[in-house]
Amino acid sequence: MQTSTDGPQRIERREALTLRNWGDRPVGPGAGRLRPDVAVDCGWGRLIFAHTFTDHRAIADLLLAETRDTRDIAFYVRDPHVVLALEPQQLFLDPSHTYRLWLSTYRPPAARPGGFVVRRLQTEPDAAAVNRIYGERGMVKTRPESFPWDHRTFRQLTYLVAEDAASGAVIGTVTGIDHVEAFDDPDQGSSLWCLAVDPQAPQPGVGEALVRHLAEHYLTRGRAFMDLSVLHDNTQAIALYEKLGFQRVPAFCVKRKNPINEKLFIGQSDGGDLNPYAAIIVKEARRRGIAVEVIDAEHAFVALSLGGRTIRCRESLSELTSGVAFSICDDKAVTRRFMRDAGLSVPDQQEAGTQKDNHAFLKRLGRLVVKPAHGEQGRAVTVDVRTQQALDAAVKRAWLLDDRVLLEEYVEGKDLRLIVIDTQLVAAAVRRPPVITGTGRHTVHKLIEKQSRRRAAATGGESRIPIDEETERVLRQAGHGLEDVLPAGETVAVRKTANLHTGGTIHDVTPQLHPALAAAAEAAARVIDIPVVGLDFIVPAVDGPDYVIVEANERPGLANHEPHPTAERFIDLLFPQSIPIG
Repeated sequence: MQTSTDGPQRIERREALTLRNWGDRPVGPGAGRLRPDVAVDCGWGRLIFAHTFTDHRAIADLLLAETRDTRDIAFYVRDPHVVLALEPQQLFLDPSHTYRLWLSTYRPPAARPGGFVVRRLQTEPDAAAVNRIYGERGMVKTRPESFPWDHRTFRQLTYLVAEDAASGAVIGTVTGIDHVEAFDDPDQGSSLWCLAVDPQAPQPGVGEALVRHLAEHYLTRGRAFMDLSVLHDNTQAIALYEKLGFQRVPAFCVKRKNPINEKLFIGQSDGGDLNPYAAIIVKEARRRGIAVEVIDAEHAFVALSLGGRTIRCRESLSELTSGVAFSICDDKAVTRRFMRDAGLSVPDQQEAGTQKDNHAFLKRLGRLVVKPAHGEQGRAVTVDVRTQQALDAAVKRAWLLDDRVLLEEYVEGKDLRLIVIDTQLVAAAVRRPPVITGTGRHTVHKLIEKQSRRRAAATGGESRIPIDEETERVLRQAGHGLEDVLPAGETVAVRKTANLHTGGTIHDVTPQLHPALAAAAEAAARVIDIPVVGLDFIVPAVDGPDYVIVEANERPGLANHEPHPTAERFIDLLFPQSIPIG
């Protein structure tokens, strides 16, 4: 136990060391042992250690030399006001906080999370997976993609990845920079960059494990501290860092104004409260010089104008979609009839009626899907109903939302969403129901809450796992209850529906898609005569020709399919004259 006199002495020592790093260090020729004018290439841009420079102009010039599609960062800028004054139209002060972990006080956790391992980056596929995660988290990718692999042996840079123990997939990454190797830091420092976790990862604690492993790596190298920079409003990340013992220190970052970081220096423009599905369309429209008027941010209504033409949209639903096409998609029974009559494959279906008729339909097919005839986002949908009691409850639940309820043949397979714009397939993704992975310490209820928070953070609040009667039913089928402690490493699905809004995850499969599935989706769009549609298929395999079509969505979420050019193709459709040349 520390005495009362130890605390202030420790704090005073830390503050002195903190200030010496970038505030009180003497500058000029021969003013210390720092290697001068250091900028470390990280693949996504250069990390400029500004306190190794004696000339403010040199820092500004290096930032101005930033190349296209990269993001340079000047870190530890001692006099940011002076650097900004040199190029006020080009540079800006990054709205980030700097945090420091003193490695002498770091304590490892009592238990490590299960379901994944953290290791050094080892292969070129690892490097590709790191870039994939960067893209899915909206971060700047490394150029070339192999950069982490090519630089894996550089002592300046350390690349760690988290690997799913079951699948071997890379589900997280973090990069570290050794300040001693980079610029002969006499204070024995290090820093953490590019912490990113796959938004689809079901395991809890991936980000924390990556931070801890990097801290322990630098602790074994004899480093005194590990710094990081985090946006001031990234409350989830800040909470993690403070939990691990990081403390705020007075350091600043300066960046060059560019399209990548535009929102950081122009502030929130009109439409800042739009959901991700409308925001991606607005961003692409503005990129092309198309005027945007936000009519109703809460409900995602916008008006796009170019060359005297104005088109109103609600996310990907525009005035180009006719009322008839909308009606076909809106009524799931009508959708099925149109598909069936066009010779496309659909599941067996009937409208819920008397209890006797419903039970007879269940007896004939064995397993059913129960859903409202109208509705979206998976509301009141019950999948894989096997008993009469479950069927009665599911019908009752769906009747609360709609006076017409459909009973549909349950087809085993993958839930495939296909995006068709202007009768051309643009993207394909498999949607998977939300799952949780046991830790051996947390209840199922707690694990669902944790996974739901991660899904919400990864989707701008669009995806959450409800804890309701349907969730409890699915858990019972798997032999678990909400208050059970799930064994470490055991994975359990908590919903049968794969809808994103109820916690499902989405995984791109466009390159693997069988041509027959693409052709069927394009045929379905022509049957409905709809310019933009998301079609839900059930398939045994994405690289095979077999399928059934279960629904058509007149307002598909285009943001779910990045980096495929869904927003670009949507704006091409609305304003063909705005298509970039070349």
